[in-house]
This record gives sequence, C-alpha cells and structure tokens, in this order.
Amino acid sequence: MRGFLASSVGVVCTAALTLPSALGTAHARADHASLMGGTQSLPLRPLGLPLDRGMAAPGGDRGLAARDVPPFSLVGVVWDDASDDLRGQVQVRTRAARTGTWSAWRDLRAYHDDAPDPAPGASDGGAGHPRGGTAPLWVGDSDGVQARVRAARPAGAVPAALPAGMRLELVNPGAAPAPPPAHPDPAHPDPHPAHPDPHLGHPDPHLGHPDPHPGHAIPHAGHPSPHPTAIPHATGGPQPGGGVTTPTPRPATPTPRPRPSKTAQLPTGQAGSSAVRHTAPRPRIITRAGWGANEGIRESGYAYSKTVKAAFIHHTVTGNSYTCAQVPSVLRSIYRYHVQSMGWRDYGYNFTIDKCGNIYEGRAGGVTKAVLGAHTLGFNQNSMGVAVLGTYTAKKPSAKAVRAIAKLTAWKLGLFNRNPRGTTHLVSGGGNKYKKGVNVKLRVISGHRDGFATECPGQRLYSKLNSVRSTAARLQGR
Repeated sequence: MRGFLASSVGVVCTAALTLPSALGTAHARADHASLMGGTQSLPLRPLGLPLDRGMAAPGGDRGLAARDVPPFSLVGVVWDDASDDLRGQVQVRTRAARTGTWSAWRDLRAYHDDAPDPAPGASDGGAGHPRGGTAPLWVGDSDGVQARVRAARPAGAVPAALPAGMRLELVNPGAAPAPPPAHPDPAHPDPHPAHPDPHLGHPDPHLGHPDPHPGHAIPHAGHPSPHPTAIPHATGGPQPGGGVTTPTPRPATPTPRPRPSKTAQLPTGQAGSSAVRHTAPRPRIITRAGWGANEGIRESGYAYSKTVKAAFIHHTVTGNSYTCAQVPSVLRSIYRYHVQSMGWRDYGYNFTIDKCGNIYEGRAGGVTKAVLGAHTLGFNQNSMGVAVLGTYTAKKPSAKAVRAIAKLTAWKLGLFNRNPRGTTHLVSGGGNKYKKGVNVKLRVISGHRDGFATECPGQRLYSKLNSVRSTAARLQGR
C-alpha cells in the first residue's frame, strides 16, 4: 500500500511510525491517514498504449493505470499554471472500498470559473500560488482509482497540448471532529473580531455595528433540521455529535421576523441612517468547527471586501450521491482540495447549502462580514458566493435547498440593505464574459453564469432563482 506523497505544493504527508515490519508500518500509516485526513498526489504520465478499448491514447494523452491506493473519498485533477486552459477530456473511475466494485468512467469539469481573481492580493494572493484544476468529485469511501486525459483533437489538426504538471489528487477527509462541549458558554465571543485583517487595506463593513447575535444564529421558527447528524455544531445552538453520532436536537425557539427600522444602523459604506433597513431572521448556520475545518491548513488571517452588493449562486459539481450525514466529510474534502491542491488561501465559497437545506459557514472571517471569497472569477470583490452541494445541470434541486438559499440571502443581504429583487453594479476584475474594468449591471441575487460564461449553477438550479428572489424579499418585509 502506497503512503502519501509530500511535495512543495502543499500535499499532506502522514507521520512515519516505528513498527517491526514494513507491512505493519504501511497499515499504520493508512490507519493514521484515515483518522487525520490528507491528500495523495499522483502524476499523470504520457501514454502510448490504449487506456481501454473505448479510448486510444496516442500523442499527448495522459493517464494513470488502475491501482490500489490508501483510502480516499474525493478526487480531482490539477496542473501547475492556473492560466493554462484544459483542452481535453478528463475522466476517472474509482473502486468502492466496501464492495470492491469499480464505478463507470466519470467526467471531471475544468475549474476555470470558480476561482480567485488574478490580481495579486485581490483574493487568494498571499503565499499561495493558485493552480489550474478540475472541479472535485465526491466518490465516497474508495481504495482504487484509474484516470485518463484525452487531448482535444480538432478536425484535421494536431492534438491540443495538455497543461504541464497534471496530477491526480485523492483526498481523505479524515475522521469527524471531537464533539463540542456539552454546555457551551452562551457568552462565548465571536471568534472573528470586529476588525479587518491588519495586512489588508479594506475597512470592516461591520465596524461599530456589533453582531446582534454574537456566536449564535437564530433557528428558523418551526423548521428544525430533519437530519441532525449532519449538523454537529450550528450557530443556532451547538450540538454534540461531530457528524458521526446522532445528537439530540434542541427545540427551535420561534423568533418573530424583525420589522424594518428607519433608525437601524447600516454597515459602513451603505446609505445614510435615514434609509429604511429591511432585515430578515438569521437562519441556522453550521460553523466551520461544526463541519470540522482544520484551521491549520489555510492561510492565516482573513480577507475582506468593502461591502456585499450581490450574492452569486453556484453548484459544486461534486455529484449528488452524498447523504446529508456525510456533508461534513464532503466539506472537509473540498476544503483540502481548494487549499492544498488548488493553492487557494481557504475554502472558496462563503456559504454552502446541502440538499436537506442545512446551511454551512464556508470561508473563514465571520458570517456577518464581507469576507472575500474565491467563487466567481472577476466578481469576488463586494459579493458573496453561495454554493449548493451537488450537480444541477439535469437534476432538480430540493425544495429545502432552494428555501435555504432564500433564507440565507435574505438575512445576509439585509445586513447590507440590499433588495433581493433589485439590481446593482460591480466592476469586473476580468473574465471570459466581461473585460477588466467594465461596470456591469447584475441582479442582486445572480447565478454564476450571469458574471461568467459557464453553465453554473446548472439550468435546473438557475431556473429557481426568481423564486429565491421573491421569497428572500418577502422575508425582508419588502
């Protein structure tokens, strides 16, 4: 059994253990990896022989022969330079650890649109060097893998060159975190203090405007989560369980929707204090600690925009085969992939929603603040990214997920006095739809495709956004 590989691109290496035999050492390393989590990085080599009877591999095609590997649950392909386009088809198949059954070949989509902005320091500059890659795919507990990359072949032309440094990334999410204290201190302070990162020149949009619910979210009245195993720690009431054992949910406390107030203080950079502020109840949000984010792997500090003018809705394209009890593991896997494989400073999206309607904190920095993400190339500044876990090109999103998008956007946009039915303007940082510097008119709640030429968030989810806008506005009292 192969151990994890260490490299300068941030691949995790498991600790070596002293055991009497090489076989025992390998088994101990695999057990340790399953507990702690980590990433295996396997280079994709040029191939001169057929990968199977359905795909020949002349020229620059690359791949990885079927092999046994230490346990993993998420797979993706990355390459050295984020500016290199993938002109070809990437496919993988995996072997289920429990049954030994190989999956069918599955496509991996290039990640050229969910990305940090290219300007140094704009989003994910810092010490990291963002790389190119595909969207990751959640495959569940697996111990075998095979990959193939076929270069594009225009009619009568030479096969396209594939990016340099292509490698397969296999991510093990590790075990669920330890349960939080049984009786957390209700006065526990916000772990994200109300001031910006000292190394950033952006003012904190909530400076002088304290969080009305520090450290705690307000559960939506009468709607407790139907899957408590997937919500080990939420800011509406921490619960034990860590995503593995079933916690005893606390009954939701009905909370009346706040009425608009003409005297409510607005975040810095918004309209004057005489403007009517439309607010909505804060939904239950599962914290990073709740889904087990390892804060030691991300870049230190936080990055902020000046405000939040728009919410971009995404789908993660990681597949729909997950259960809601698995979501913390899925998020830990995507987090490792974004940071250690793609070279981003942190998890890319500001929030993620699962098919059971649970809402999860994404990128660190404080859920009430204008945290700068890496979700919509060209429009990460002054926006937030909300990703629904799954693939919604052909599959319809659940009603619970759609409702959760509306509740989340109504609350967060309300902090910045944004009308979910309205429009706004954002300056493009550069992309394939709008050139850098163009002042673009967008819906306050937009799909990813509105700012970038992409199919994201999938047609079936995109078609629900008018309903989301109407519900969010109603929740704000508009």
